[in-house]
Amino acid sequence: MARTTPHEPEQSHEPEQSHEPAQFDDRPLYGRIAALLLDELRAGTIPPGERLPGERHLAAHYQVSRETVRQALEVLRRSGLVATDRRGSHATLPGRPVEAPAAPVFPLGARSADPCAVDRATVTWEAPPPEHAQALGLAPHRPTLVHRYRSATPDGRSLRTAVTSFSAVALAEVAELARYRDRADGATPAQLRRAYDWMRKAGLALHHRDAITQVGDAFSVRVTRRVHDQYARPLEITELVVNEQDALVYEFTLPAAG
Repeated sequence: MARTTPHEPEQSHEPEQSHEPAQFDDRPLYGRIAALLLDELRAGTIPPGERLPGERHLAAHYQVSRETVRQALEVLRRSGLVATDRRGSHATLPGRPVEAPAAPVFPLGARSADPCAVDRATVTWEAPPPEHAQALGLAPHRPTLVHRYRSATPDGRSLRTAVTSFSAVALAEVAELARYRDRADGATPAQLRRAYDWMRKAGLALHHRDAITQVGDAFSVRVTRRVHDQYARPLEITELVVNEQDALVYEFTLPAAG
């Protein structure tokens, strides 16, 4: 009778996955880590737009130093495969994350529909009008950034004017606005078209409330705009005078970028 031997389970010949960088790779260590991280991003381990783990976690994951991880992320950042903002780093492939709605151009509604209109905007560092100071919670005579906008016909006839005062919160939270203090001489052109984008990228939601009332003749209205963030903190107040027929009040909220 033939002798039988106990059946042994088949051994798998598939190599085990390892996050350790290959020793034979002649690339710098940070380059190998960048390639490993890119493989995980492409595999969908970290979906596009989702925040990446912190440097400490990635260093432990790949068994390298945080400086190596930092250099690897910089490689991917320069290649446009990873983006970094104040909330951290996130993958931008295989497609860019869905973006939040675009912010309106500042100052909203101030630009004339007249294709020949000439616009000019400047900023000053001064005490705002008393009603602005009260709306922004500023102490009397406390200076802040004040933006003045004027749209006029080529012969100088005023079409639309807007005066905006920014709050201490806006200047503290939005670095791009704060930098204008050094240029607030009232003469240097200062187009703050992206002011609302800057606010959203700083993590601020924008709640607009526009009160529109008729003033003077039948063709002029004043728009008093107040903008608050998600914590009900005032960000700016604008007095805009335009040529319109109707008067109304409307509100909308624009979420923070994220």
